Amino acid sequence: MSGEPLIILHVEDNDDHAEMVLRSLEEHRVANQLIRVADGEAALAYLFRRPPYTDAQSSPRPNLVLLDLRLPKVDGLEVLREIKGSEDLRLIPVVILTTSAAEEDVARAYHNHANSYLQKPVDFERFISVVRQIDEFFVSVVKLPPRG
Repeated sequence: MSGEPLIILHVEDNDDHAEMVLRSLEEHRVANQLIRVADGEAALAYLFRRPPYTDAQSSPRPNLVLLDLRLPKVDGLEVLREIKGSEDLRLIPVVILTTSAAEEDVARAYHNHANSYLQKPVDFERFISVVRQIDEFFVSVVKLPPRG
């Protein structure tokens, strides 16, 4: 998988944060496909191919999930539990990208098998740098499992 474009599912309800992630990835590696959903319910529908995401061609399985914790409808920790509890999805790396620095959130995320936990920097340039590092790490360094 090294060097190949990724399909990244970005679960983020904040439009400004979503735009920063999109711009960072576009500037760094145009070939990656970023799919954004704005709440936990939509994330689970996408991942489990529930309506309106039933077609595998138009809703491909992601190589990576960027997951916020504070989400409407279904919170990020529940989304994480569902992903890691699924035989079909558990191998997909999940990076928590959230504003929370609470130790309890960090512990719960790792307890539920998050692959990493990153606090969103408030500084724009630092935020862009963090997203680029995530992209670089998962594109160039890590050997990811094939998409199912």
